[in-house]
Amino acid sequence: MVLLLFGNGVVANALLADSKGKDGGWIVITAGWGFAVLCGIVTSLAVGGVAHLNPAVTLAGAVTSGDYSHVVPYIAAQMAGAIVSGVLVWLVYLPHWAGSDPESKLAVFCTQPAIRAPAANALTEFLGTVALIVVGTAIGSKGVSASGLAPGLSPFLWGILVWALGLSLGGPTGYAINPARDLGPRIAHALLPIAGKRDADWSYAWVPVVAPLLGGVVGAVIVRATGII
Repeated sequence: MVLLLFGNGVVANALLADSKGKDGGWIVITAGWGFAVLCGIVTSLAVGGVAHLNPAVTLAGAVTSGDYSHVVPYIAAQMAGAIVSGVLVWLVYLPHWAGSDPESKLAVFCTQPAIRAPAANALTEFLGTVALIVVGTAIGSKGVSASGLAPGLSPFLWGILVWALGLSLGGPTGYAINPARDLGPRIAHALLPIAGKRDADWSYAWVPVVAPLLGGVVGAVIVRATGII
């Protein structure tokens, strides 16, 4: 919920009519998402959680460890938080919806491809998620720090990783690389009484769900095969 409150919040700030951040651009959006990851991780850890903010990461962890017992409850919690975040962003920007165009309204909640080509879009999401898993796992590897990272450093590095992914690979699809990040707020968009909204583009919704999950599995296989973990 914290991840997406800040992440979708920065999109709303950059896209919605009459917002003080209107037209902030891609650098603002990608930076905001990187900081959102940091905020989500530290909040989860502070309340005793394990900082699983992404079903693809949860599935990758299960593949590498062989323990699948947490997959369903973690993903259920991630989805619940994602839907709640959509409601909160809607409330924060409540006066701005009426004057904004339908495409911008949808973009606040979920990803849309720059060029609609489902196979290519899915490949982008797949490869972006593989990179997330491989590099994210490398952050905590013994090859990076034999004695472990300094306490509190890992969340900052994960935030930088997501910022880098957005800057480098995010252009074609808006880099969901997280099924809950896309599906949860998309559901919120469909249910909320947003003035003048369009449909939730369900025909595309499978791409940012299926491709990242597959990317999580392949990323985990690469991590094990290369000895990163």
